[in-house]
Amino acid sequence: MTDVNLTPEPSTPAPGPSRRRFFRWAAIAATAAIAALATGVGIKAYAHGWGGGGWHRGGFMHGPVDPARLDQHLDRMLKHLYVEIDATEAQKQALAPIVKAAARDLLAMRDKHRSAHGQLATLLTQPTIDRAALESLRASQLALAEQASKRLAQALADVGDVLTPEQRKAIAEHIARRHGSHG
Repeated sequence: MTDVNLTPEPSTPAPGPSRRRFFRWAAIAATAAIAALATGVGIKAYAHGWGGGGWHRGGFMHGPVDPARLDQHLDRMLKHLYVEIDATEAQKQALAPIVKAAARDLLAMRDKHRSAHGQLATLLTQPTIDRAALESLRASQLALAEQASKRLAQALADVGDVLTPEQRKAIAEHIARRHGSHG
């Protein structure tokens, strides 16, 4: 009889867990980097008026806005809304002042926000970074964003009070068709 050696012969080791772990983390890091880049590009595009309902050729909110041009844009937008929801004359008379006042208020807040960009550039190009001034600027921008959010919510509620539930539903359906469902 021959002796059979049952001990396995050493073979080339398979990739160990540490090597697989490295490639898994590398894939995750690459995915995160791509996602961060895409998010940054998207935010930059939106900030420059390429998204979110902007006008063609630079966007509605891209540069300085002439009040007469703002009123013309709002009148055109409201005409489309009136048709979409079959608004009554009384509703038309109530909606226009609400929308126009909110747009003017939000436009003034936008101008304050834009001036903060200049302040930020000045702070960051000084020989030394003034952390207290940066923090103050950050806090003021958060307060401004909160103020804008409250003003927008107020305008939406005011518009909602003028419209019937069916009209509000028609607007929601129109937005879903136009911008896709995000729910």
